[in-house]
Amino acid sequence: MADTPERPLVLVDRISKHFGEGETRVDALREVSLAVYPGQVVALLGPSGSGKTTLLNVIGCILDPSSGSMELDGEKVLEDGHWLRPNHRQLRLDKIGFIFQFHNLIPFLDATDNVALVLQLAGADAMAARTRALELLDYLEVGHRRNAMPAKLSGGEAQRVAIARALANKPRIILADEPTAALDSKRAGIVMDLLRKVAVEQNAAIIAVTHDEKIFDRFDRIFSLRDGRLELEGAGAN
Repeated sequence: MADTPERPLVLVDRISKHFGEGETRVDALREVSLAVYPGQVVALLGPSGSGKTTLLNVIGCILDPSSGSMELDGEKVLEDGHWLRPNHRQLRLDKIGFIFQFHNLIPFLDATDNVALVLQLAGADAMAARTRALELLDYLEVGHRRNAMPAKLSGGEAQRVAIARALANKPRIILADEPTAALDSKRAGIVMDLLRKVAVEQNAAIIAVTHDEKIFDRFDRIFSLRDGRLELEGAGAN
């Protein structure tokens, strides 16, 4: 990874999130702060219920925090628990790509159309969307499967198509929720190497929630959450 620049792509400042009130209140996040920079691949670790997915969903503008502030790609999007841009769907389309544990490809669309659909939803015409989709599939070395339906793809191929879909709108921020949990060690390594390639070549920031010990050495930094608090920050092997 190149030298860390001054401005982070993701800047989380004292984010808290609670569910319920009074005796039933649960504090899922407690004043969590972190910064992730261009070119970095970072992990969020912690036991079940520690707040990892809650934090990922706040960064992904899916879940409203109770308090705190946040900047994404140089834009302040949250201040004192209040969103500054009301259209969350457009905010996600503009800035964020999502990768999930299971690829969630649309079963009746081939690999190319699964990727092109995201671009068309963002306003691209059909030809431009298809051209970009084919470029991404080639970039992720799965272009030879461009016409394959999801049911005909291997686990590793399907995950690459899902990554292509996440990259479709050229997001600077990519959020991954257990992206290698369904893969064997070899395929998990390939997926992580591809994510690192994306981070470096596209100057993107990648944040992955994971329990997968076989990929811990692929991260630049490791954040650990416990009971909603950022308990430990470590460096990966890279």
